[in-house]
Amino acid sequence: MAEYDYIIVGAGAAGCVLANRLSEDTRTRVLLLEAGRRDDSLWIPIPAGVSRLIQNPRYNWCFVTEPDASVNGRAIPIPVGKTLGGSSSINGMLYVLGQPRDYDTWAQFGNRLWSYDAVLPYFRKSEHYAEGGSDARGQGGPLHVMRPRERNELCDAFIDAAEAEGFARNPDYNSGDQEGFGYFQVMQKAGRRWSGARAYLDPARARRNLRIETQAHVTLLLFEGKRCVGLSYVQNGARHDVRCGREVILAAGGVKSPHLLELSGIGQPALLSRFGIAVRHELAGVGENYRDHFAPRMNWRVRLPVTLNERTRGLPLVREVAKYLLLRRGALTFAGATVVGFVRTRPELEMPDVQYHFEHASFSNPNRRQLDREPGMTITVYQCQPGSQGSIHLKSADPLAAPAIRPNFLSNELDRQCLIAGMKLARRIVQNPRLEAYRGMEMTPGESVQTDAE
Repeated sequence: MAEYDYIIVGAGAAGCVLANRLSEDTRTRVLLLEAGRRDDSLWIPIPAGVSRLIQNPRYNWCFVTEPDASVNGRAIPIPVGKTLGGSSSINGMLYVLGQPRDYDTWAQFGNRLWSYDAVLPYFRKSEHYAEGGSDARGQGGPLHVMRPRERNELCDAFIDAAEAEGFARNPDYNSGDQEGFGYFQVMQKAGRRWSGARAYLDPARARRNLRIETQAHVTLLLFEGKRCVGLSYVQNGARHDVRCGREVILAAGGVKSPHLLELSGIGQPALLSRFGIAVRHELAGVGENYRDHFAPRMNWRVRLPVTLNERTRGLPLVREVAKYLLLRRGALTFAGATVVGFVRTRPELEMPDVQYHFEHASFSNPNRRQLDREPGMTITVYQCQPGSQGSIHLKSADPLAAPAIRPNFLSNELDRQCLIAGMKLARRIVQNPRLEAYRGMEMTPGESVQTDAE
């Protein structure tokens, strides 16, 4: 049985960082296991390639929630990257550090090492911000962050409209003060996606003490008594057992990490026994307290041809492809959204409770990122601190079966109030005269939907 000092389960953003840092010590043997394939798709480096990756089972686990009564029995897609770099190889590349108060709250609950002042030096160390370093921003780190290479007149008008409605214009929401509107910062370098794999794994791939295995699906943690000493994984139909001298590190993400713990006998005894799994260690919190951001999209028709919808069809698309290939500019460089806004839906709040994503585009199928044929624009409303709590638990003893994901979206009354208030504010901004020349009919939820109940 092969033996390593460290075994890392999952080569997402966290796994790539761990593999890089741990393998810096040449005396340390590190094994990095990734269930997905290598990040060699031609679509991964191209920012607009997210539309080709977001529902592709070769690079996305394509998880779906269990049908949920709190959202009228719907099942909601939960995209999770399944390749080197994990979700950072298939996501919208938007770079948001979080609000200082979020970190300080964790510290107040007892984790003093997670205050904003404690984590900020590590953010600065990791980052190479193209606009330059500062007390809040890093320069020279492996993770490239930049403003979008392209601006758009509709996006500029939206920011102007938000400012006219009394919201601040914020040129750098990652500076420690998030409130206000401005262009998103993106994890790109020269118009190409800069994933966790590009930033952290590429510089380490040639190290002789680092072994990277892809299409290696971890199925079981191995124990001696209460100590995890290794694991089993399946690769090309064959089972492999590997042993660890120091630590097995679960970096398999919010969905797969609790799933693997339960498959290995760590969790709630009643749940494990239901599937014939022997209890290795009783730990009631495994799979519980899952929170996620429900994100309703609002969209409008646009009266002028200034959106991505018409720029990505026919001859205009040919021009955009040529522009990207020659200059790394144009429509293919745009990320998952273009403009960001952070607002407080109630004046008594100390920090924003809603985050907006504005796109100069609208989608006939938003889950697949399929654009409409006619010009359109979209505002996505995110609640920053959702109160609804759900769970992620196994629903089969088969380690290759997906777990049951139950977010209980909108089960918390404050979540519903917050999102409704956020949608009303979005409408207010769109109705501002600065957008009069562009604004067409509201498509969703539609102008007939006015009351809170509706």
